[in-house]
Amino acid sequence: MTITVAIIGSGPAGFYTADALLNGGCDVQVDIIERLPTPYGLIRGGVAPDHQTTKKVARKYEQTALFNQVRYFGNVEVNKDISLAELREMYDAVVLAVGAPGDRKLTIPGADKGGVHGSAAFVGWYNGHPDFRDLEPDLNTDAAVVIGNGNVALDCARVLVRSREGMAHADIANHAMETIEQAPLTDVYLTGRRGPLEAKFTNVELRELGDLEQAVPIARPEQLPDAVPDDMEARAKRLAERNLASLREYAQNDPASKPKRIHFEFFASPVAILGDERAEAVSFERTEVIDGHAKGTGEFFEIPCGLVIAAIGYRSDPIEGAPFDEKAGIIPNDNGRVDSGLYAVGWIKRGPSGVISSNRPDGVTVAEYICEDFKDSATTSGKAGRDALAPLLAERGVRVVTFDDWKKIEAAEIERAGEDSRPRDKFVSVPEMLKVLDG
Repeated sequence: MTITVAIIGSGPAGFYTADALLNGGCDVQVDIIERLPTPYGLIRGGVAPDHQTTKKVARKYEQTALFNQVRYFGNVEVNKDISLAELREMYDAVVLAVGAPGDRKLTIPGADKGGVHGSAAFVGWYNGHPDFRDLEPDLNTDAAVVIGNGNVALDCARVLVRSREGMAHADIANHAMETIEQAPLTDVYLTGRRGPLEAKFTNVELRELGDLEQAVPIARPEQLPDAVPDDMEARAKRLAERNLASLREYAQNDPASKPKRIHFEFFASPVAILGDERAEAVSFERTEVIDGHAKGTGEFFEIPCGLVIAAIGYRSDPIEGAPFDEKAGIIPNDNGRVDSGLYAVGWIKRGPSGVISSNRPDGVTVAEYICEDFKDSATTSGKAGRDALAPLLAERGVRVVTFDDWKKIEAAEIERAGEDSRPRDKFVSVPEMLKVLDG
């Protein structure tokens, strides 16, 4: 008997799960339910717009979506248009693949001032995500501070100083490119509580900063160690050595060689955002790293700025009808198992960590569980799946966007880009997308 599976979320974790189910050797019918009309999650709304090579993984996801056993239900919001409880009644298995769409909160004094944004919101803004189209960050400042030392922090800094020419092959949202181009911004400070050896960014992303058209990366030589300790784990040591070599190069750069600068400021723990209604500076305490932990030294300094981006991590939101661990920010699970017929994959399962491909093992594991849990007619209930979902959504007046509909939206975005070298000119609101389908 066919196993009916609903996957909530169409990002990498959701598509890897669908692909694993199709190749798992069991008879499945897979429905992918997505809140937005557009699929692919962070591939569309989170990966930097100038990282088009990374975005090409969407081609693989499209191949999965086009299988006869798979149906895409876009523009359907769980616990608004349909409840999780209802889906569990309709499907043998429900997989939660909703990711971690929100920002981990910056909790220092002044974090609620104007001009302070989380990186999830800021990245969503420049990527044209409908949730953040109206963020409208004020870039009328000559300096910005990015709090964090991971790849997302590098992305935010890089996008802030890129020229229109540098974004010629990117799918950055028009409103973001225009705002960035008009901004008087000349200096971006990348700050981290610990040192360069503990930085989480990859060397590929770090090296990108050396090739920017109008900005030069600057590191402080006194903050760079002479060598990487021998007692570091082998893989971490290799990464640290490559990063250190790149940062040494940046320490030799002339700050005046280009009109804009990206400054690396290590050993700096933010303690307050200063200013009246809006951010005017960030106060930091100088730190030292002891046994891998940043310890304050009692020395304080300030970096004047009018924009602060906190790239300190993502968070997941609770889902009505599923348990939630507020402290860990995940759905409690046993390696993907949540409850009978309910599973979790990706960041909602294990927290926001890893790269895109890190979600693949989650999908494979849960697909194996589902095939095993419903391997015979005694455990497969014969639930109707999409044959129950589609008419109920129609009865409720929900405008379902199919995968064919998405391809029409995508074709319109590509056409809008015209003769430009950009891959697409994104629609940045749901009504715009639906208007395409209405002709």
